[in-house]
Amino acid sequence: MTIPETIKDLDQRKDTLKKFLDIDNLLIKIAEEEKKTEAADFWNDPKEAKKVMLEIKSKKIWTTAYKAVSDSCDDMHVMSEFFEMGEATEEEMLNQLDTTTKLIEELEFKNMLRGDSDRFDAVLSINAGAGGVEAQDWAEMLMRMYIRYAERNNYKVAISNSLDGDGAGIKSVTMQIEGEFAYGYLKSETGVHRLVRVSPFNAQGKRMTSFASVSVTPLVDDTIEVVVDQSRLSWDTFRSGGAGGQNVNKVESGVRLRYQYKDPYTGEEEEILIENTETRDQPKNKENALRLLRSQLYDREMKHRMEEQAKIKASQKKIEWGSQIRSYVMDDRRVKDHRTNYQTGDVTGVMDGKIDEFIKAYLMQFGAEG
Repeated sequence: MTIPETIKDLDQRKDTLKKFLDIDNLLIKIAEEEKKTEAADFWNDPKEAKKVMLEIKSKKIWTTAYKAVSDSCDDMHVMSEFFEMGEATEEEMLNQLDTTTKLIEELEFKNMLRGDSDRFDAVLSINAGAGGVEAQDWAEMLMRMYIRYAERNNYKVAISNSLDGDGAGIKSVTMQIEGEFAYGYLKSETGVHRLVRVSPFNAQGKRMTSFASVSVTPLVDDTIEVVVDQSRLSWDTFRSGGAGGQNVNKVESGVRLRYQYKDPYTGEEEEILIENTETRDQPKNKENALRLLRSQLYDREMKHRMEEQAKIKASQKKIEWGSQIRSYVMDDRRVKDHRTNYQTGDVTGVMDGKIDEFIKAYLMQFGAEG
């Protein structure tokens, strides 16, 4: 591809990203939310304030990355003019094209992480397979690999549970990995990892095969904030039925709540109807009806989260022989992912946490599947 063709291609990819990410709309929403933070009473409700700040931060992830792409494209055009006038070398031009290409590829790659859970922190568990000390040593090697990966990406790692092996290695470990899109990137690591090497624990120096399973799940905040949209709420009052008593017959103490519920995930709408006649006090009955409504909304959100977790579990491979997702063959200097067929000879680099290309290959091929 010639330099003018490359410039045209990069411009088109930039424009596609701007449209797909809806950058103009995101900038408007950021401005609106930042306006809220200027109010004198903004921090009076710390919980709501924190929510707004998180919304701003999550949107700026995309606008900041796009601005870097846009600025690099502008620099690319300036460099192109200098190059045509003979004021810049071909090497300088190619370096600028390479810089712009990498920024666009990074944003295209990150755009694969649009799932509800991708932005969360990750819980990564490793379990040694059958094979005693050899398998336990392999599990510890994987633990170090993921710790080094986290360090390379400025993620925070906390080991919440670890079981030492018999003599060497570990039988199992559970780590919490905190950082931007930690689960989105690491979800590709779920499955069985196979090691083939001349074992340092075998006196005959035999080539041995070991297995360890890796499981990655999103770390979701269990607190559910139930929001009742007052504009979708309406009330009726009526006289409570019953055995009698002057208040029951003459005062409309019973309340009927109607809530036009819109499912935030499917967009489907339905009316939730709640009647309450618990007391002869209408305000208390209204309060009780609202409590029951919040309970229903809480239950719906909990069911959704449980369904999402079930989907994640269902997508994970069973821990068994023959289900390996990746093989690490030490003496052949080869690491191969069996799902994407991506492989590398840099075994040392991989074991030192350089697994980004494996993750990228997986997300490019299977990202849309979650």
